[in-house]
Amino acid sequence: MSGIHCSMEDLLAIRDGQGSAAARRHLETCAECREEYELLHQRIAALKALPSFSPPRDRWPAVKEALVAERRRRKFLGWFSLAAAASVAIFLALRFAAPATEGEALDQVTLEELVTQSQMLEEALRSFDPTSRVLSGRAAGAIADLEDQIALLDAQLAEAQAGRVDPSIVRELWAERVRLLDALVRVHATRAAYVGL
Repeated sequence: MSGIHCSMEDLLAIRDGQGSAAARRHLETCAECREEYELLHQRIAALKALPSFSPPRDRWPAVKEALVAERRRRKFLGWFSLAAAASVAIFLALRFAAPATEGEALDQVTLEELVTQSQMLEEALRSFDPTSRVLSGRAAGAIADLEDQIALLDAQLAEAQAGRVDPSIVRELWAERVRLLDALVRVHATRAAYVGL
């Protein structure tokens, strides 16, 4: 072992009293290996001098309590969202219960009332947390289709309100927007009810 220096494994084995005779002889004659051996002892002493670390007490009860509280909060918000959407739907149904069909109900409503209904339905949509539930492909497709139709109507409304357009056309666009928003609220409410908030 005269031409080859001791490896770290050799030095550790010597330290533990298990090194080979050749490695011990080399350590006695090689200044570099003795220096490395001394550094090894210094590192071990420095590590032993570090303060002992005690792991913290069991944190599982606190973590579990936080998880349970989060589940309760989500469940409450889910039921609250569902109740808000249902109350908007019931309000709209009762408000226009006299006509035979939904189309007839919207035909008898003023433009201001349609805008108000649209705002109420948008508020009901905001109460649904889209990140809290997993969507089926069918529900995601229905929601995307309704949102696309609403976006198209919004563009038509912006164009109609910017130019000189017959107020009856603007009113029809708002009535269609209310119908689509109502359908979107129903999809979200049905999905929330099936998921079991």
